[in-house]
Amino acid sequence: MTVLPAALDAVLLARWQFGITTVYHFIQVPLTIGLGLLVAIMQTKWHRNGQEVWLQATRFFGKLFLINFALGVATGIVQEFQFGMNWSEYSRYVGDIFGAPLAVEALLAFFLESTFLGIWIFGWGRISKTLHLVSIWLVAIGSTLSAIWILAANSWMQHPVGAFFNPETGRAELDGAGGFLKVITNPVLFLGFSHVFFTSLFVAGTFVAGIATWWVVRAANAGEAGEREAREVWKPIAKFGAWALIISGLGTVATGHFQGVEMVNLQPMKMAVAEGICMDTEGAQFTVAGFGECPLDDSGDMTRFITVPGLASFLSHNSFTAEVEGVRDIQDRMVEMLNENESFTSRYGDAAQYDFRPPSMPVFYSFRVMVSLGLISILLGIGILFWMRKDELPTSKWISRFALFSLPWPFIGASAGWIFTEIGRQPWVVYPNIAGAMNGDPVGGVLQLTEYAASGTVPSGQVLFTMLLFTILYGVLGIIWFLLLRRWAREGMHIPYDDREDVHPDTHLSFGY
Repeated sequence: MTVLPAALDAVLLARWQFGITTVYHFIQVPLTIGLGLLVAIMQTKWHRNGQEVWLQATRFFGKLFLINFALGVATGIVQEFQFGMNWSEYSRYVGDIFGAPLAVEALLAFFLESTFLGIWIFGWGRISKTLHLVSIWLVAIGSTLSAIWILAANSWMQHPVGAFFNPETGRAELDGAGGFLKVITNPVLFLGFSHVFFTSLFVAGTFVAGIATWWVVRAANAGEAGEREAREVWKPIAKFGAWALIISGLGTVATGHFQGVEMVNLQPMKMAVAEGICMDTEGAQFTVAGFGECPLDDSGDMTRFITVPGLASFLSHNSFTAEVEGVRDIQDRMVEMLNENESFTSRYGDAAQYDFRPPSMPVFYSFRVMVSLGLISILLGIGILFWMRKDELPTSKWISRFALFSLPWPFIGASAGWIFTEIGRQPWVVYPNIAGAMNGDPVGGVLQLTEYAASGTVPSGQVLFTMLLFTILYGVLGIIWFLLLRRWAREGMHIPYDDREDVHPDTHLSFGY
């Protein structure tokens, strides 16, 4: 009996729609950022030493980069329209602040990468090698700048700075030029970008290493010419990708840890739910697997299966004996703090009526999926360096299967991390600046609950229809994206001595740029 009301709840539907489109889009984002940089490095290696392998690698992975870039643009356009439609109240409240970084991203970063991507595509043999190399580096820089500006907007939602609430207009307003400077120097932005940057290289490194390893095994089993191709072409690329994913994987782990420590202070409820801590505890244990949620009273605890003593304290405070805030106590402190915040009480009433816990199981397990799937890819990188040691060539098909098996996990892990970040912020769309609220800083009045951010004029039926429509459309685009990447990855390279019988000569004319 509760299914139909939920299906017709406009706020819930709007959240689902934005979540679905965001996850679809974010599948392409880290590969675009990371692969653009790796392709630029490949072309730089060819430019410096003239080795044919790096020219072929640039062209091969450049094709895959172009496919991914095109689908990423197509899936990203829809998101911005939702701010003015399903989330018009949010846009009215924070539009002057939130819109500025997005405008800079579109006018500066996106046009930079798209313009020079066109020069790179059509500039082969038409401009000098140096200018052509510069163009792909500008594409990589543009993709990175896009991430910075988009994360600046998102980081402000996670931790508002440089703004104040104007009771006369009922809006959050930027505190002048100094306020904008605070927005782009937000500590959450620095930590979030560094984590996204290393994650993107991690995804791209796994992508390059996995495909190249699959080709090493395939070519090594294809006779003398194939063995030469495996040794001279695919093996160096596989090792390059393996080093990229190992180094970036370690960077992802380190930046993720520092980001988690910061979030304990800025969004304590998110981290308490993720770590399964129900009350303030010294030397808190980390729950590897469990079910249920931490109650707001003394009625019980979540069901735990595997625990590691002291690990939650270390992850939160770099100490195995430190005290970690728990869900129940955080709820009490949030109610007390918000009831003393005039900006909150004037708009939302008594804070005691609200449950400030995010959905427990999605937050709890998306955190674990993110970590565990990343470790699988790091194992792939270590395995590749072991299999490619000295002059040996792996010929076992189980190695090629493991390489392909490892390809989707960093994509899923990165998406799980994004899900954890966004769902963990609930029930806030603009999370309160806790330190500002406690110190009487004007930024402490800048906050917004998600249920009050959705449009009050868009009927739930329209949201449901568009959600289903976009889900189907994005599903079709996702299939096309996968089939195109699979098609061109299987084709391989058109190297001068390529006389493998399984490559038809007509394919030498396909997808030229």
